[in-house]
Amino acid sequence: MKILYQLFIILYSFFARILAFFNPKAKLWVDGRKQIFNKLALSFENNTNKVVWVHCASLGEFEQGRPIIEKLKKENTEIKILLTFFSPSGYEIQRKYEYADWVFYLPIDTKSNAEKFYTIVNPTLIIFIKYEFWYYYLFEAKKRYISLILVSGIFRNNQPFFKWYGSLHREMLQSFTHFFIQGQLSYDVLTSIYKKHNISICGDTRFDRVLEIANESYENSLIENFIQHSKVVVAGSTWYEDDLIIDHFANSHPKIKFIIAPHEINEDRLTECLTFYKNAVLLSQLEESVRNFNVLIIDNIGILSKLYRYGTVCYIGGGFGGDGVHNILEAAVYNKPVVFGPVYEKYREAVEMVDSNAAISIKSAIELEKVLDKLMNDEHLRNDFSSKADLYIKNNIGASQKIVDFIYANRLLTN
Repeated sequence: MKILYQLFIILYSFFARILAFFNPKAKLWVDGRKQIFNKLALSFENNTNKVVWVHCASLGEFEQGRPIIEKLKKENTEIKILLTFFSPSGYEIQRKYEYADWVFYLPIDTKSNAEKFYTIVNPTLIIFIKYEFWYYYLFEAKKRYISLILVSGIFRNNQPFFKWYGSLHREMLQSFTHFFIQGQLSYDVLTSIYKKHNISICGDTRFDRVLEIANESYENSLIENFIQHSKVVVAGSTWYEDDLIIDHFANSHPKIKFIIAPHEINEDRLTECLTFYKNAVLLSQLEESVRNFNVLIIDNIGILSKLYRYGTVCYIGGGFGGDGVHNILEAAVYNKPVVFGPVYEKYREAVEMVDSNAAISIKSAIELEKVLDKLMNDEHLRNDFSSKADLYIKNNIGASQKIVDFIYANRLLTN
């Protein structure tokens, strides 16, 4: 199995380099790792502080790790934070993150790379977020007796750990000091192959993060002037499939304002949105526009989580695609009725909110129109969904503090 893993790593790196000639993200992935060990060595040359290494796959996982990073950094001025990413979508956005002392791409997972990395960085504590499992980096932590925890983990029966061919993946689990997992289902699955006393059901740190965002003050005069006194649908992280569901309602209800935030904001995707929505304007062009638009297309990044506060109803994209619905907590934290497509079964919060009537899943454009008509015209119904969303969020906050308390109680910053 190890040979197959090594072959996978070699092929992944090879094809990434080929793809880099045609794909901007692949080019960032490749270019970001050039001379990586020289850059690391130069950055850590004079470091005498203890290092907490936090690794995330991408931006979503970073948001789960962020509350822990900030708690540790604010409470321990003597430590330094190394933040690494596998994906460009995380690194490129957060490379100047103020609470990290260093931000790097993670070098590709080979035995020699892992040995070099640990020799240079010499971390005191390692925190991996949610899904990240890299054999040689994990093995090297165990070999050097470095504390390693997994945060906001999710485990399912269909993962390689629980298959007949998953011996290498099961070996990876033995490198972890402790698992902080999201819920009982993950606990039941993981304890079938791993010792219970090293596993804690802790919840999802994203609840803490979205609450922090919601409590931050935010004003956007351009958007507020666009909304005026209208009812608003905020549709976040949308794809082509979501536009097919939303566009008729948006085009046929000119008195309702729509804020559409596409998941991708490249030129082709923005043109596609402007084609779908007949009375639309880009945010970057809103100030110079004189028409009375009812659809605003967000063409920048980083503000979606703050925009949900403007919604009367919030629609979350991705639920009509293979990967499933995007982050519904960013909207629910504002106590808004939340609507999304039928592909959500992989996301615990989506399942739990639908089951408790705190969110609505729809299967078609016709069904969406019926739901939006009801929610827009029935304040009592909106308030019912809002109160249930509020209760759900409140019942699930606090995971970050539990993890930080564990780190302190077990002296993981001083060992």
